[in-house]
Amino acid sequence: MPTTLTTKKQMRKIERKKLEMRERLWGKIEPENLWEGDADKPGWLLVPRAMPLILRIMDDLSNGKPVSSVYLDLWFRTFNNDAYVVTNKQQEMAFSAGFGGQRAVRTWRDRVKILADLGFIDIKEGPSGPISYVLIWNPYKVIKRHYENKTPGLQEAAYNALMERVIEIGASDLD
Repeated sequence: MPTTLTTKKQMRKIERKKLEMRERLWGKIEPENLWEGDADKPGWLLVPRAMPLILRIMDDLSNGKPVSSVYLDLWFRTFNNDAYVVTNKQQEMAFSAGFGGQRAVRTWRDRVKILADLGFIDIKEGPSGPISYVLIWNPYKVIKRHYENKTPGLQEAAYNALMERVIEIGASDLD
């Protein structure tokens, strides 16, 4: 059974080793020149370490219509990781997700609907139309369900890579 890094002592040791190697490679760096996140600071948010694999799997499942940029923008608009988004700035959200031009909002809405159809989010109507509110479900559980249902597009190699990463980082919210 693989072990996970759970103790603060182990984490501090890894942190020290990484810092030592960084200093060997780049020398002493002033902290204000680095982009070091802290979820307690304004403008920062916790993001799962497996997010790149999660996003890749979402795009694999979306049948040639990538949804990862829309999902990531939704995630980043949550408040303190509450999994809830008010979509009252859809033009801005479409732009942030990479869509421009006259069909930007329409394309964004189509991708949001794909995310909902795949089960990654739930949407409710309200003052901004059919997509006024979004609830973000645990993507690990959604992907696991797709794997168990053998959903077309979910590549075994990507799923196995996600499982390996989950074990490596000690994520416990899969089951």
